[in-house]
Amino acid sequence: MTLFVGRLVQGGAPRSLYDATSEASSAVVIREYSSSFGLASRLLAEPVRTQVRNIYALVRVADEIVDNPDPALDRTARATMLDWLEDDVHHALRTGYSGNLVVHAFARTAIAVGIGTEIVSPFFASMRTDLDTRTHTQESFDRYVYGSAEVVGLMCLRAFLAAPDAGPDGRARYDRLAPGARSLGAAFQKLNFVRDLSDDHDLLRRDYFPGLDVETFCDADRDRILDDIDADLRAASAVVPDLPPSSRRAVRAAHATFAELASRLRAAPAEEIRRTRVRVPAPVKLRLAVGSLREGRS
Repeated sequence: MTLFVGRLVQGGAPRSLYDATSEASSAVVIREYSSSFGLASRLLAEPVRTQVRNIYALVRVADEIVDNPDPALDRTARATMLDWLEDDVHHALRTGYSGNLVVHAFARTAIAVGIGTEIVSPFFASMRTDLDTRTHTQESFDRYVYGSAEVVGLMCLRAFLAAPDAGPDGRARYDRLAPGARSLGAAFQKLNFVRDLSDDHDLLRRDYFPGLDVETFCDADRDRILDDIDADLRAASAVVPDLPPSSRRAVRAAHATFAELASRLRAAPAEEIRRTRVRVPAPVKLRLAVGSLREGRS
């Protein structure tokens, strides 16, 4: 059976009912867990839309393992589940098949677009860090952000550049665009750290930003962190025009949403950020998405 599946994957397997079901399952995960991502992903052309959903669905499952606040799910159980998930992913990358629908969809995408273990393994390493690490040094923070977010940007970039409209010179183009993809992933992760400051500290007992005392979080702390995020957003913005048309509008919309969130966080008093989760309202997200569509046609 393994040889049969491997031969089909290498030869470009036709999409089976199981493949379609796995991709539908990933779409459900995205719809239920991320309204912002779900909106932006609709601007992606196929097959990139499905491929990016397949990538993010796996990320959400791993996040759920380490972030589920249920106290009955202890550290040992979480570690075992994460080990099983990572082992399944690596097996699926070799064979093209998994009994876990989300892993199966991810593996199909990874094989199709060239996502390898060199960016999959750092992701699981960062997820595993969340099981034990409560505070970070600058070195561990940078390593965590790379594995938890920047590599996800690189996975998506692989899908973008494998699209039918991506054109030739994929390797050189990937190397040129990779820093921007990493920067966008980093900005997204750091923004989540800021707006989830209270839950991470009070519920999950994690403090991500090095040297930050959450109990005394102030406007100066907010501005210092957001200055770093703004630098990431500028670096990401520089490469968006070089993306293929099939992904450019969606990435522009995601970038605009992140920038809007950063602006709202900067306008919010530190005390408010500490108490509540600052959000971008749905009508504003829709307006930004429509603006990205119009900009893409101009």
